[in-house]
Amino acid sequence: MNPSIIGWSHLPFGRRDDTLEEMIIEVSRSAIADADISSNDVDATWLGHFNSGLVPDGFPASLVIQADEGLRWKPATRVENACASGSAAIYSAINAIKSGEAEIALVVGAEKMTNNSTNDVAAALGGASYQKEEAGLSFPQIFAQFAQAYFDEYGDHSSTLAAIAAKNHANGAKNPLAHMRKDVGFDFCNTVSEKNPMVAEPLRVTDCSLISDGAAAIVIASDDVAKSYDRAIRFRSTAHVQDILPMSRRKLTDFEGPARSFASAFDQAGISVNDLDFAEIHDCFTIAELLVYEAMGLAPKGEGASVLDQGIVYPDGSLPINLSGGLKAKGHPVGATGVSMHVMSAMQLAGEAGDLQKADADLGCVFNMGGSGVANYCSVLERRN
Repeated sequence: MNPSIIGWSHLPFGRRDDTLEEMIIEVSRSAIADADISSNDVDATWLGHFNSGLVPDGFPASLVIQADEGLRWKPATRVENACASGSAAIYSAINAIKSGEAEIALVVGAEKMTNNSTNDVAAALGGASYQKEEAGLSFPQIFAQFAQAYFDEYGDHSSTLAAIAAKNHANGAKNPLAHMRKDVGFDFCNTVSEKNPMVAEPLRVTDCSLISDGAAAIVIASDDVAKSYDRAIRFRSTAHVQDILPMSRRKLTDFEGPARSFASAFDQAGISVNDLDFAEIHDCFTIAELLVYEAMGLAPKGEGASVLDQGIVYPDGSLPINLSGGLKAKGHPVGATGVSMHVMSAMQLAGEAGDLQKADADLGCVFNMGGSGVANYCSVLERRN
């Protein structure tokens, strides 16, 4: 059987005073305690961490070991795959468990970003693009190309993007772990103003995710171990699809890498999108969430706005998307994001999501993306018992 999440921890995202090392130590200790195990029970650790010059810590894998002496001498690996570094670390741990190399794994995702200027963060994130052709472009400029391509093909959807931003901010207002806990409303998101300027046309500030610090951690265990846990959350399926890096070789509105990852995960799980109770998806920019609606099969190409018009993706809809507030409001500390999405989903499935809780949530989906639709990770999660 597939492994399960048996414990988790999640720091509030935002502008934090603690260091990368301090965040890693705190979530590692908390996740181990939440799983009710000893650090001696952990066979190996993985750290999702993008960095790209954001901090001087170029060799942070062993920082996890600082959490407890019992982790010393165990394998420890840092994993990087752009904004999907957290999910890449999770999948590495899952593969180790499936191969029999480990029974219990600790996975941490962490990033320290706010000590840098906005320009420096933009330059660091820009390293995740194809330097031969895209060097010098910020990620708002990169995803503005996706938005403009969508608008050129399907008409101006600025109001659709604003509706996505407003939805996620309203959700984030209920999340004590979110960086921005404020419901700013549709009109604010849909209006270019001094407080909501155009960043890279047609994307406004409210169309862009937040620069945040944060960390999250999960403990993953083999099925033999997880069977004794009443709140274990099983990976029903996992799919990693990597696309080519140059945007020039892809049709931007097809979002083919994300679409293939969803299709593979759903096929492995024996489900369709309509079987899901909720999903946490990668809304680094609002246009990404719109394109994901179509990539996951919620709507035909060019008709993603319909799932907003019909209320499907709102908290009281048939498939709430980003109940946590998503990257848009919860924040996007890059290496932490994929682990965070799995923690928020595990909390939903365990019935521990507080004001964010969807009643009777049995089946959830996580989609974490690195770069411009290049690294694509899709997990289907379910309650084990």
